[in-house]
Amino acid sequence: MSQPATPAPLSLPTDPAAWNAWVRDRAAAGLAAAREVVDGLRTAPPTGDTLEVLRRWDALSLHLGNVAAMGSLIGNVHPDEAVRTTAERAEQDVSRLSTELSLDRGLFELFDGLDGSGLDEQATRLLEKVRRDFRRAGVDRDDETRARITAIQERMTELDQEFGKAVRDDVRTIRVRPEQLDGLPADFREAHPADDDGLVTITTDYPDAVPTRQFAHDPEVRREMLEAFLDRGYPQTDPLLRELFDLRHELATLVGYDDWASYDAEVKMIGEGPAIAAFIDRIAEAAAEPMQRELATLLERYRKDFPDAEQVSGADAPYYLEAVRREQLEVDSQEVRTYFAFEKVRAGLLDVTGRLFGLRYDEVPDAPVWHADVTAYDVVDVDSGEGLGRIYLDLHPREGKYKHAAQFTLTDGVRGVQQPEGVLVCNFSRGLMEHDHVVTLFHEFGHLVHHVLGGHVDWARFAGVATEWDFVEAPSQMLEEWAWDPEVLRGFATNAAGEPIPTELVGAMRASDDFGKGAQARTQMFYAAMSYRFHVERPADLTARMVELQEQYSAWPYQPGTHMYASFGHLGGYSSAYYTYMWSLVIAKDLFSAFSGDDLFAPEVARRYRDRVLAAGGTKDAADLVADFLGRPYTFDAYAAWLAG
Repeated sequence: MSQPATPAPLSLPTDPAAWNAWVRDRAAAGLAAAREVVDGLRTAPPTGDTLEVLRRWDALSLHLGNVAAMGSLIGNVHPDEAVRTTAERAEQDVSRLSTELSLDRGLFELFDGLDGSGLDEQATRLLEKVRRDFRRAGVDRDDETRARITAIQERMTELDQEFGKAVRDDVRTIRVRPEQLDGLPADFREAHPADDDGLVTITTDYPDAVPTRQFAHDPEVRREMLEAFLDRGYPQTDPLLRELFDLRHELATLVGYDDWASYDAEVKMIGEGPAIAAFIDRIAEAAAEPMQRELATLLERYRKDFPDAEQVSGADAPYYLEAVRREQLEVDSQEVRTYFAFEKVRAGLLDVTGRLFGLRYDEVPDAPVWHADVTAYDVVDVDSGEGLGRIYLDLHPREGKYKHAAQFTLTDGVRGVQQPEGVLVCNFSRGLMEHDHVVTLFHEFGHLVHHVLGGHVDWARFAGVATEWDFVEAPSQMLEEWAWDPEVLRGFATNAAGEPIPTELVGAMRASDDFGKGAQARTQMFYAAMSYRFHVERPADLTARMVELQEQYSAWPYQPGTHMYASFGHLGGYSSAYYTYMWSLVIAKDLFSAFSGDDLFAPEVARRYRDRVLAAGGTKDAADLVADFLGRPYTFDAYAAWLAG
């Protein structure tokens, strides 16, 4: 049977003034198409043809997914606030219709009564998930309860958007004298000249905040930056979050669960809400001894400057971690930066991932984009020459743009229907990059590759990164390993003289990065505990509970007067499940064990990983995908050995 023709990429507006209408019209068309499918299922369902019912439902899901993805992306990246607002409304409209459909008893009875015999494995899997979705939505509750669920869902969408917007738009600044930037790299100081008042303005965006905290000799500057950074979003997001937690809890209890974390965990690998708390404590215990060793070394260095100190402050931690790495581990981050010019890193990323996964990235210089910073590439399979999708890289900060690093979907891919298109949204320097940011770029690109390679399945429900949510970080975390390999880095990491980064320096960088991994794991468990406990306990005073959890889990003490949770964006999309980053890292370390340190590009292993994990999308449970690749179930062993080493 011949393969279906490769669908064309989505046509974006070529005229900047046309974006608002384009977003509005695409949303209207997608919602209308979804309603047409629904009307057909309600009034004239294909009786006796289970497969056709599933195909129509999946087409409806694709229509809604297209609008939701566009709304989320454009609402976070478009430079025009009016366009962002239109996109946010489109996302709200999808949420309303999705809620309406999920609570439609007639539709539920249609699916509940379908004959599932004779379906293939994927269709059977889809039918089971659709039935489960209806029940989790509360379709079997009484009219009053379903009406309340509808109101809750609509308000939660609004709150999530308001929270994200408040964090995105709240860029804070500190103003310092030029001499207070002593210690910062020369290119940073050149890019931040003094104004007419003789002062330099530094923002809380990552390209400013990270090097300031890491390199500024002046402790007051480090403290001011930390306090400004941790207070983004406060106080405006506090009532939004408390209402969001209360509504999530109410929704979960209305449909029969003890709390939101239990409701949310049911569809993840972890399975049960209380298992989250157990996992957090397991990691915290495993990281305790490594953290104590690191803190002892760090405090010894800290006391050279502050003899009476009992602990290292959060404001000083990055600076003194850097000092230990430079003085004891012989790694100077400012020297390291000279090997990572942004343009070379981007080219290296494409070269490395292309070689690993058998891909080619063809730049599309005339592709319409939403901002001049954005570059578009068509992804091509090297062996077959087949086009696999389109990606967009939007990698520098600007006003009104999403403040962190993430992969956004533009379109999900379905074989013969629609090609996958994804967007990398980051906030990196245009000049020299910290190596940590290089690692982040590889990490986020891992999501993008997963989205594209997994976008050639037969059902929209299983397209791209459609596995359980506590697995989705594992492939991207594993790809970080290629940003640490000396031979890989020497292929693109060169200084101004064209000299490749020394192998010995990369080895020292790895050892340097390992210093602090215990403290980092404990800090991650602080974030995970906050994510979980805020939803289970719903404390009236979020700051007070945050301080308690920080004291229990984190390596660093609370910075008085700050409210870090107020800009903790993962409380939106990840809700109670921030633990998933560490859960995925446990799996990522095991996945990486299949790759030989002698040849990270071994074709047989790379192809097996591409085909059995990435290209499979959500067609199997994540544990089965991993077992298919490793030849065994995943274990905690590789992670435990890494953490203790």
